[in-house]
Amino acid sequence: MRLPSLVSYTPGLAQMLQYERQWLRDDVRAGLSVAAVALPVAIAYAQLTGVNAAVGLYSCVLPMLVYALFGTSRQLIVGPDAATCAVIAAVVTPLAAGDSMKHWQLVMTMTAMTGFWCLIASRFRLGVLADFLSKPILMGLLNGVAITIIVGQFSKIFGFTFDERYLIERLKGTPSYLSQTHWPTLLLGMVTLVTYIVVKRYRPQWPASLCAMAVAAILVWVFNLTSFEISVVGEVTSGLPPFQAPAFDIGIARELVVPALNLAMVSFVSMMLTARSFAAKNGYDIDADKEFRALGIANIASAISQGFAVSGADSRTAVNDANGGKSQLVSIIAAVLIALVALFFTAPLKYIPSAALGVVLVIASLSLIDLKALWNLRVRDRSAFFLACTTLFSVLFIGVIPGITLAVLLGLFQFLATVMRPTDQVLGLDHKGVIRSVDDSGKAKSVPGVFMYRFNSPLTYFNATYFKRRLLEKFIRETEPVDCIIIDAVPCFTHLDLSVMAMLADLHQVLKKRGVRLVLAGRKRQMLGWFEQAGMHAGEGGILIRPDMYLALKMNQSYKQALAEGQAPVIKKDPDDLVLLHSHL
Repeated sequence: MRLPSLVSYTPGLAQMLQYERQWLRDDVRAGLSVAAVALPVAIAYAQLTGVNAAVGLYSCVLPMLVYALFGTSRQLIVGPDAATCAVIAAVVTPLAAGDSMKHWQLVMTMTAMTGFWCLIASRFRLGVLADFLSKPILMGLLNGVAITIIVGQFSKIFGFTFDERYLIERLKGTPSYLSQTHWPTLLLGMVTLVTYIVVKRYRPQWPASLCAMAVAAILVWVFNLTSFEISVVGEVTSGLPPFQAPAFDIGIARELVVPALNLAMVSFVSMMLTARSFAAKNGYDIDADKEFRALGIANIASAISQGFAVSGADSRTAVNDANGGKSQLVSIIAAVLIALVALFFTAPLKYIPSAALGVVLVIASLSLIDLKALWNLRVRDRSAFFLACTTLFSVLFIGVIPGITLAVLLGLFQFLATVMRPTDQVLGLDHKGVIRSVDDSGKAKSVPGVFMYRFNSPLTYFNATYFKRRLLEKFIRETEPVDCIIIDAVPCFTHLDLSVMAMLADLHQVLKKRGVRLVLAGRKRQMLGWFEQAGMHAGEGGILIRPDMYLALKMNQSYKQALAEGQAPVIKKDPDDLVLLHSHL
């Protein structure tokens, strides 16, 4: 009995138990390729986060092994991510106040908090949050973070140090900073960039970032370029990471709670976009709630192994898929290779110049920038364009963390606006007797004496008044006399809300004074139960409740009269068939 429960809790293990031998060759090749790409990126992201290069390696190994067990995606590779590292650095740097050990401990603390937020979200089945931050908001966020990272790395490439913390102030001081350019550092950065371009052009199957960093490190070692004051990574500790508990100061920890929540949200949404796209491409589904749990466990594993927060890595996932990776064995192989480097082969890493890491980070960040797609939103969806630009400029002008907080709030407001002010339709019958929206096409016409209405959002206390106002506004515009209003109860009456029931009772009284009957169509059993709980009367003399729109219309006297006079189409189908048809409208 234990094995089935273990397998259900670890989807990756379930996939491995169904492993096919013919996948092995592709998985080994993909694992080698992923490790070659992940190594330089992990070291560069460690620098971006503000910790030792070895920490970047620690952040790959255990999280990748954990995700291989708990994840539901066969192609997704987890690891350090540009946006994630930028967020951590923005939060932790001012709190650490220049203390490198405290900085590292705070990074682990925030990573662990992010993991726990993900586990809480998974426990409450909040995988739907993958749809919470809309694509335009995430697009603006990632573009803003990428630009911020690129500008920040110019100091490494040009060999100066920024005095300001925010992007705008840094850009304002550009002439002064350029005058401080350290030319040997800049020259080495250009050599790194040229090497990357050449390898990418003539040997596209090679790991270009790794080759570029290797060439730069060899130049530093052979020509002793540190004598020219070129900054390098420095000594990188090999072996297992020295265990240290995350810093837990109640005052500082309080400062990390909300940023960790924001980071969990953004990391998960970004990861799900990557995971879903590759799952769709390869013909399988993923479970959002289990992905939330896998991300949480991976981040806690990263904190335990002295690393920093991880997310879905789109570039490494693309490398995996391009090399034919079929299962999470790719992650296991890549993690083992990176672990071997961290344990035994860190000595050469000390020669890697900071300028080379800056170039690698700039190249990695460029993949996040898609200003063309953002600009195209201006034509397709102006409101989405506004949301994307608002998020983008918020990140650029007020910082990464406030920008992410604003992005989350914008997502919330966008959702509330959709629920509070949804679309609605006046319904009628087409020539086949099918209920559909009455619009300018003229395909459907209102039934004489009957007003049918649909409200496309669940009714609750904060949109009940709007529902009532919209219904009465559209009712008043009717040019023909109406003695019955039929409301489609299926999309809007989804749960019991006493404020909604009170609004309904008030609406019934308003219409009754005008001699208009009010009929609710759909959810008959639920509606009768809710009416009883709310102490409201249903039936003759009160609000009428019918099983569906078609039956409500058939039982209506005005429809019968219009049918007899030839002014309404005949509903020919049986009620059961019509209910099924209605559910697909």
